[in-house]
Amino acid sequence: MKELNSCKAAMQSCIEKKYFAVAHLYKDEKAMAMHIHDCYEVYYSISGAKQFLIGNKLYPIEPGDVFLINQYESHYLTQIDQAVHERIVISIHPDFIRQLSTAQTDLDYCFSHRPDNFCHRLRLSQKDQKRFLYYINKLLTSNDFGSDLLEKAVFTELFVMLNGICIAGEKTAEEEPGSAYHSQVDEILSYINNHIGQPISLTDLAATFYISESYLCRIFKATTGTTINKYIIARRISIAKSYLAEGISVTDVCAKCGFNDYSNFLKSFTKSVGLSPKKYAQLCNQ
Repeated sequence: MKELNSCKAAMQSCIEKKYFAVAHLYKDEKAMAMHIHDCYEVYYSISGAKQFLIGNKLYPIEPGDVFLINQYESHYLTQIDQAVHERIVISIHPDFIRQLSTAQTDLDYCFSHRPDNFCHRLRLSQKDQKRFLYYINKLLTSNDFGSDLLEKAVFTELFVMLNGICIAGEKTAEEEPGSAYHSQVDEILSYINNHIGQPISLTDLAATFYISESYLCRIFKATTGTTINKYIIARRISIAKSYLAEGISVTDVCAKCGFNDYSNFLKSFTKSVGLSPKKYAQLCNQ
């Protein structure tokens, strides 16, 4: 398998081939705004970076951390160190990992299982970090006869490991999302997500939390790295994708996600996803 050097190339390859792709990144790409894409993402931190905003949860990042992100979860790398930012990103087409799953072993579990206290971050032990990198090396050096079968076998082993760690963590972990940050912003994020289907304005938010609009915008941007408006739009698009994939009509999705009119929904969705809501729904429900 060829090692790619950009997230964009990995995502494009994954979607086009309905397979998976590995990008090993040694330097910073231009920071993406909060975004959603149509593939699963495994993000493994080797060095650099400070925090990840995924959905309504903000996580500090340390070397050896793995983040598991599905196609409906908006995410944004909010702070990046000046030093070299090395990471491995695996982009996976959802259909591919489901095809590898069996009735006994659901490799899709770590992407589809989302209880209320779910934590996107796995903190790998030194032993598991070595195993993870061993599998990545095997994937990127499998170019001889039978490489297609070897890639699938190694990929399967890797995701048996990651799902096992995820399941074990659910049994032993207490509430462990990224809550070690500005408590006021934590409350604001929760409020936005609990009212995402309703109109949300800066004026209303400021009044709800008894703070000025300027202070509200300042602490939100300083903590999350993005603006309130961009965050709300990204969350609504993320939820809209999930509803459309369930077969809910485009007009109902528009209303359920809190867009004030259809033309605004159409414009925002198409800009973010690259397809109109109608075309996206047709692809999901073929």
